[in-house]
Amino acid sequence: MSQRARVTLGATLGLLILLQMAYPLTNGELLRVITIATVLVGATSMVLHAYLSYGFKYAWRYLVIVALFGYFIELLGVHSGWPFGIYEYSPTLGFAIGGVPLVVPFAWVMMVHPALVAARRVTPKWTFIYGGALLAGWDLFLDPQMVAAGRWTWTVEGAHIPFVPDVPLSNFFGWLLAGCAIVALLNLVLPFERRKESASLRAVTLLLTWVLFSGFIGNLFFFDRPGLAFLGAAFFGAFATPFIYKNWLGEA
Repeated sequence: MSQRARVTLGATLGLLILLQMAYPLTNGELLRVITIATVLVGATSMVLHAYLSYGFKYAWRYLVIVALFGYFIELLGVHSGWPFGIYEYSPTLGFAIGGVPLVVPFAWVMMVHPALVAARRVTPKWTFIYGGALLAGWDLFLDPQMVAAGRWTWTVEGAHIPFVPDVPLSNFFGWLLAGCAIVALLNLVLPFERRKESASLRAVTLLLTWVLFSGFIGNLFFFDRPGLAFLGAAFFGAFATPFIYKNWLGEA
């Protein structure tokens, strides 16, 4: 991998982290812009990592499959209430088709690649379950934050996520189901082989470490959700830590 490629990947990851650090310190229109920019920069960083690590064939297949899956599963969710529950998006997320803002599929693009990479590294046999659980854990941090900011709203009928009364428990199980499905599909159609000169898996390790750290610190100190801070860190950490531990010790 060239020095220029390494610097570009590092810069996009650095920008993603800076945007997320700025999130709790802003409001209004700037917060809306930061929210959308975070998704687009995060998606760019992971597609770039996919290309540098696994090649063009992996990267373009990944982008197309995940973006389409993300859009259509959200379209199904918005109009049927399955598999996540009954919800609707705010116009603040920008241009939408069928009630789904076009930025939303790119959140899937940002999230699924690291989940797939981690799952393949930790458990070749149960890749889809491990990856799906990582995605569901990630959303434990994401959804309450976006609901609090008014980016989407839920109709809560019945059980809700512990410590988050405005997000139904069905959303967690919907993410688990959808996450298992997309990781299983990608595990079948995407190549396993990394390039001889490939991007380090430390980029994915850094992102997952940051999600765990920022989700815990943000909810504990900035968003006034201490219960969610510990719940999210315990669940997401249980699945992210084995991958993080392997890669901080030494990358294969």
